[in-house]
Amino acid sequence: MLRPPGLAHSHWLCDTCGVVSPLHTSRRVNADALSVAVNRAADTGIPVWCPWPLPVGWMVSGFAWAGDDREGVVATALACTGPAPLGSGPADVLLVAEEPGTGLGAYMAGFAGPDPGQLLAGAVAGQEPHAKVKAAGRPTPLWSVAVPEDRSAYAGEAKGRWLFAVSWPAQAGYLLAETSVLHDLCEWLPPELVFGAPTPRLPCSQ
Repeated sequence: MLRPPGLAHSHWLCDTCGVVSPLHTSRRVNADALSVAVNRAADTGIPVWCPWPLPVGWMVSGFAWAGDDREGVVATALACTGPAPLGSGPADVLLVAEEPGTGLGAYMAGFAGPDPGQLLAGAVAGQEPHAKVKAAGRPTPLWSVAVPEDRSAYAGEAKGRWLFAVSWPAQAGYLLAETSVLHDLCEWLPPELVFGAPTPRLPCSQ
């Protein structure tokens, strides 16, 4: 159960997790709603990552942000939906940017803990990155993290925040190879963005 700030505490509280940031998932998936979300994120400097240009058949299918009026936006998530490998139905890729310790990316990826710091410590020191993208024009290495079998997840750092790319099914991670450029929508919102039906991968607002 999530409890808002009150007389006894100044933060949002989860009975299980303790202090958390409330999640706001847009009910509408269109240019106007995305513009509102992007402007909120830009006020606190949190990127909203989107593959750009989008590959053929892919579209934006959802977006969300975590935070409140007191702390501002601390995390963003943008979902894209497109053709799955081998024609096995739709695929979803979720890109999350967040302040350290927020936990949204870890929740969506399906591993315990607020961020992938400990999971990546050995991988970063011992091997080459599993994927390489350009985020806001800068080379950005990503490492695979262990997650449930129904998905794949990569994590790294861009613009001083954690960057997660979570894909369903696992093979949908090919999007990172096909479109290796991530654009921060806070810098520029392309009018050519294509929008689709809302994805069920993003949880409802808290």
